[in-house]
Amino acid sequence: QVQLLESGGGLVQAGGSLTLSCTASRTIFFINAMGWYRQAPGKQRELVAAFTGSGVTNYADSVKGRFSLSRGSAKNTIDLQMNSLTPEDTAVYYCHTELFNSWGQGTQVTVSS
Repeated sequence: QVQLLESGGGLVQAGGSLTLSCTASRTIFFINAMGWYRQAPGKQRELVAAFTGSGVTNYADSVKGRFSLSRGSAKNTIDLQMNSLTPEDTAVYYCHTELFNSWGQGTQVTVSS
């Protein structure tokens, strides 16, 4: 089993930036997909950005050019740099890995207009 711990959420004004970090309790090898999803009130959970097991990085169309996913220096961390935030980015952001289909507890991101 693997636990995922998220950090970096908060309140920011439109146009601002935030960085979310996810730390896993064990090494996540590149073969295992890992990334971020989000869920806004009344909406389904959706992919934001993720590394696939084949080495491709996928982004939701709505965040392309604004968000950037990277791996930390340790093999058990990923970071999501979010720039040019808009109120539509307001949601609970969840870290996920396909290793044991594990989810973090979520971190709130609120963007004020």
